[in-house]
Parts: sequence; structure tokens; C-alpha cells
Amino acid sequence: MQFIRISTFVSGGFRVDNLYLPQAKDMSTSTDNFYRARVVDRADLAADLWTVRIAPEGPFSFVAGQYATLGVENLGKRVERAYSIVSSPYEPELEFFIELVSDGELTPLLHQLRHGNELTMRRAIKGRFTLDLQSGRKRHLMLATVTGVAPYVSFVRTLYRDWKAGQFPADIELFLLHAASRSWELGYREELQKIASEVPWLQYVPTVSRPWEDPAWQGETGRIEDLLRKYADMWECEPGETTAYLCGHALMIESAAGILKRRGFPKDTMLQELYWVPPKQQGKALPS
Repeated sequence: MQFIRISTFVSGGFRVDNLYLPQAKDMSTSTDNFYRARVVDRADLAADLWTVRIAPEGPFSFVAGQYATLGVENLGKRVERAYSIVSSPYEPELEFFIELVSDGELTPLLHQLRHGNELTMRRAIKGRFTLDLQSGRKRHLMLATVTGVAPYVSFVRTLYRDWKAGQFPADIELFLLHAASRSWELGYREELQKIASEVPWLQYVPTVSRPWEDPAWQGETGRIEDLLRKYADMWECEPGETTAYLCGHALMIESAAGILKRRGFPKDTMLQELYWVPPKQQGKALPS
């Protein structure tokens, strides 16, 4: 599969249009709304946590932070769910960070997929959880639990490419606080630490909330709610010059949003993306 890539600056970052050049052995187009996609790589972090890269059969474009809708055919029905894209728009394949929900409809089916297996993907890639480059706020405070780090990795990979190419947006800084129960659930930790050590615009702090189950861990401990005030002060993330991003577990988002609100953050400076909804909130609409 071959692509020509064209970079265009849009609201929220650089969009890269992957213009598809059909090859004789490529998969045929499925329908007007769906692509077939093939698993090209997979890495398991734990029994219930893995990353996967897929190659869609046709052209796609997106802005870092957006999501794609993946599906699997099961018993004559397509089961679908939206997943934030980990990869940068500059990459020719799409990468995802997925957690198994044992009683879920889709993740057990996705968990069975291995290299070469196929799934479906909606052609339209959507979402408004993108980097705020329009408000003039220079600081970007990003909070994530486990797989909620996915859109931030896309931000960082894209900005890292731009930075090396001399296209980095002026005077912005990213501050990322990433929480998990145990260190092996902190997907992309090594990549983010490496980039943070090289660039002046990224600070990354991973934290573990169950250190008694992870005795080798030497880093920060506690939930995001326990550490948010400390690091917001340390990083000087003041409401007037900071956009906050909250992604992952709904209870973390609710609690962290309350802390930020009490610190003076207006609602329109906090972007939210829920990955899991507690049973009592089932049926409520999720933000796109």
C-alpha cells in the first residue's frame, strides 16, 4: 500500500491527508461508509491491555486527538466503538491503545485479533478533542488515566515531528500527568519520557496508584486527584493562560474538573473525553 502525504495547517494542529495509491493486491473497497482494515502490528502490555496498528484499505485524514470508529462482524452484526488515535497524522497507519472490558460487546472481539486479521473502520474520522492553538493560551495541562493517554501521544508525536522540521507553534508548553494502577499499564511511558528529555516544551509525570502491587516502581505515586494541585502549582498552570484536557475514567474527569473549577478554570477552558462510564451514568451521551 502506498501513500502520498500532504500536510495542511488547520485548527487544532497539522492535518495530514494520506492520498491512497491503489495497488493490484490491495483489498477492495467495502462500502461508501466503511473501510476494511488489516492488523499489521500488536503489542500486549498486560492480559487486558494492548496496542494495535491497523492499515485501512483507503485514504484517510485526521487531526491529532481525533478518534476512529472500529468494528468487528459478529453473528451477522457489526459491533462498533470509537477509539482515540495514538498515531500522528504523519504516520501511514493508525495506532490504538485498548483495554479489555471482559463483559463488553467489542473489546473481547478486538482482543482476539492478531497480525493479518481484518476489522472494519468508518471512513469518517471525527472528534473535537484536539490541541487548542486558537485561544492564545500557551500552557496545555493534560490529565489521563491508562488508555486516556492515547490522544496526547498523537499530540506529542505530531508536535515532535513539527519541532524537528522547524514548524513548531510558537510559545506553547505541554504538561502531562498520566496515572495507572501499576507501572506496566502506563503505555507509551518510555516514548514520552524520551521525548520530554529532548525537548523544552514537554513535561511528563507518570504516577502509580497501587505501589504496593508494584514494589519496583520508583516514580510518583497517587491518583491524579491527589497530585493535580501540586503539579498545577509547580508548572504554573494558571487559568488565564492554560487549557486543560481530561481524558480517561469518568470519575477522574469529574473529580479533576471540580478541582480545576475551584482553581478558577472556566468551563470552556477544560476539554473532556470520557473512555468509561460508571453504571449509574449509563445512557447519558458522551462528548464527541
